[in-house]
Amino acid sequence: MKVNNSKYETLKRKIHVVIYGTNTFAGRLFDFFLLGLILLSVLIVMMETVKGFDAKYHNQLVIIEWVITIFFAIEYLMRIWVIKQPKKYIFSFYGIIDFIAMLPMFLSLFFAGTSIIAVVRALRLLRLFKILNHPQFSTHSNHLRESLIKSRGKIIIFIYFILIITVLVGSLMYVIEGDEAGFTSIPVSIYWCIVTLTTVGFGDITPITPLGQFLASVLMIMGYGIIAVPTGIVTAEFAFHKNNLKNHGIMTCRHCGNEILRETAKFCDDCGNEIKQDKIKPS
Repeated sequence: MKVNNSKYETLKRKIHVVIYGTNTFAGRLFDFFLLGLILLSVLIVMMETVKGFDAKYHNQLVIIEWVITIFFAIEYLMRIWVIKQPKKYIFSFYGIIDFIAMLPMFLSLFFAGTSIIAVVRALRLLRLFKILNHPQFSTHSNHLRESLIKSRGKIIIFIYFILIITVLVGSLMYVIEGDEAGFTSIPVSIYWCIVTLTTVGFGDITPITPLGQFLASVLMIMGYGIIAVPTGIVTAEFAFHKNNLKNHGIMTCRHCGNEILRETAKFCDDCGNEIKQDKIKPS
């Protein structure tokens, strides 16, 4: 009985490494295979909306969808089985997404047309971030996140300023153009202002008076500068953060992505790898 129990636990650990071990070859291979199935599933759902293609290959598409759904169901149950705290996975962000990904095909047995919502499986592509858990990738992601957080005040003020412009210009265009040009109300005029300011330009509403066309031209020119402002704010913050790390002698361990606070440090505080042998350059 002990031997069987030992084999059971060994099998459980091996499966755990494959399913959750993103840093192992088997784990990465499993995750990439999983991502391939997710992409295939989303592609099938998209092709089902093409009437000619669906009419010709409908049965084959349904079979493939059921095969993928069954695989997802088995994978979900395996994740619950091998983890020490099942509730931790079940109620986690990825656990909820994995559960939702299984539902559409099963719901289609009781409600017609629900299989089309299988496109929600695209959410599972977020697992790509866990697969790409490389130290350099993680470090740059952290720097970008910090830059966005530090930039949020400036970006909020900028968005507030843009909202004021759209309300003022939209109201002004409503007075200048009126119903004849399609500016039937101030909300519609604000919609036109947003479309013009973002350089989308649907063309469903256009000014016809000289003054309106002049104001629209000014708004279009402003649009090019406005689009560049948020990018410039984040880029400047990102560059400042990077230079600040260099000035304080902070380096990044290429093994684990840990930031080394002491320029003379011989070993990484997190993973224990020797710094001098790695010849780590400032990040």
